[in-house]
Amino acid sequence: MAKRYLIVGGVAGGASTAARLRRLSEEDEIVMFEKGPHVSFSNCCLPYHLSGMVEKAEDLVLMSPELFRKQYAIDARVHSEVVAIHRETKEVEVKDLKTGERYRERYDKLILSPGAKPVVPDVPGIEKVDLFTVRNVVDIDRIAKSIEELAPKRITVVGGGFIGVEVAENLIEAGHNVTLVQSPPQVLRQFDEDIVQVLHKEMIDHGIDLIVGDRVVAFEENRVILRSGKSFESEVVIMGIGVTPDSDLAKKAGLKLGKRGSIWVDHNYKTSDPDIYAVGDAIQVYNPIMRDYMTLALAGPAQKQARAVANHIHNIPVNYPGYIGSSVVKVFNYNGASTGLNERTAEALGIEHEVAYIIPKDKVGLMPDSEELHFKIVFEKPTGRIIGAQAVGRGNVDKRIDVIATAITAKATIDHLKDLELCYAPPFGTAKDVVNMGGYVASNLLHEAFRHVMMRDIRRLVEEGACIVDVREKYEWDAAHIKGARHIPLSELRDRLDEIPKDEPVYLHCRSGQRSYNALMALQNRGWKNLYNVSGGFMGLCFYEYFTDRTTGREPIVTAYDFE
Repeated sequence: MAKRYLIVGGVAGGASTAARLRRLSEEDEIVMFEKGPHVSFSNCCLPYHLSGMVEKAEDLVLMSPELFRKQYAIDARVHSEVVAIHRETKEVEVKDLKTGERYRERYDKLILSPGAKPVVPDVPGIEKVDLFTVRNVVDIDRIAKSIEELAPKRITVVGGGFIGVEVAENLIEAGHNVTLVQSPPQVLRQFDEDIVQVLHKEMIDHGIDLIVGDRVVAFEENRVILRSGKSFESEVVIMGIGVTPDSDLAKKAGLKLGKRGSIWVDHNYKTSDPDIYAVGDAIQVYNPIMRDYMTLALAGPAQKQARAVANHIHNIPVNYPGYIGSSVVKVFNYNGASTGLNERTAEALGIEHEVAYIIPKDKVGLMPDSEELHFKIVFEKPTGRIIGAQAVGRGNVDKRIDVIATAITAKATIDHLKDLELCYAPPFGTAKDVVNMGGYVASNLLHEAFRHVMMRDIRRLVEEGACIVDVREKYEWDAAHIKGARHIPLSELRDRLDEIPKDEPVYLHCRSGQRSYNALMALQNRGWKNLYNVSGGFMGLCFYEYFTDRTTGREPIVTAYDFE
């Protein structure tokens, strides 16, 4: 007997559920309601219309109601808002936003995919500025047209998450002056504060006026006022401080809510009502590393949830592995990817852990497009279980993090990474891939083959007058070095052992950490005990220090910066 399935919301969650339901049955009736004018669009590509990379706003629309009807026999209704769920009669109340008419529709199963809504704080004077949010094609088209009409001298983006950073980048690419204000001390909080400094530098190098650790407290006419007292003119303000689950309909219907006001679902994505499912940005999901629930506003998980719901409705078993939050972002010429927990979250959760931070080449150095890749692994102690990783570089960061995401899902340890057989040819990677190298270093740290210090510790060590030994060659030292460091090149180390003290800690560094590791092992094998390798080396330190030096005016601890 044919069933009737109603879906609230389109895009990744709703439209994917509808399409999968149709593939599993030709006889069922499927109706999808979307309160906006577009039932299926590429929300992840929205910011790229602002730079013209996506030339026309209509190019963001993937499927029209007519195409849904012709290709899938799905009734997709736009400008149709579901305003109430009547659970006792298994009906929804729908408002036609063009005519104002209200009507009811019966369901056998109801799927909620309302998504998430932008957070807009109640800031004094907010009505005095041209303020925009980014959620759909209508929003981004309105922003583009308003900017063209107003020709603003400055555009302010409030918030440094995915949307905020991508909007800021694309506005810069379009030739605008952009200020990005982020209340936390860094953008893109999925990254740790050490590795994200690479992206901070890239943003200010491309002209973004990046303000972190400050927040908007008021608006005046065409003016933004910050908590620090700083203020500046800005004719256009775009809010990108985050999203919150759009669970108003579910709450009104009396459905159980979860984390951050999200919709509670079980492992089959059923809500507290057995005839109502929910997917996408509005639900809570289980994180097996945290062993807790969270919200996750990403398209990939939403599409997987959509398939699972359709399968469960048709009695196909559903596997629920949980979600670890794998993501990637482009920031001008750099790419950044992450998965699992970062160091900050592991600390907050009280997980005993260690990290390995390396900067190897992403492919054989003789290749003209070979680039350094900042790679950080977070692993549990004493088990060595991988719990997270981050990668930032100009090359293929995503494939390295995809490997780690797979390893986490397989409950692998850092020792597994050492022997992974990964694809290699000089144009694509190195014989010992970045992932293998990360495994070697992490394993050495776990098994206490050597000790290290992080870049965040070096400024304090310099101020304390610690013994820092630079093992790079003379031409590298002459170009730039850490103030107060001693210079003993690796090529001269064995002839100058008497210059290296045994009665105090010695911190060794080179350009990226590899040569200084060799120096450390040579000294360790000759009886030195109190040795530390500086993770990331001089180049990593330059990236770590640069943004804060530039934006605060503090005195650098290096004679010059070296990023290449």
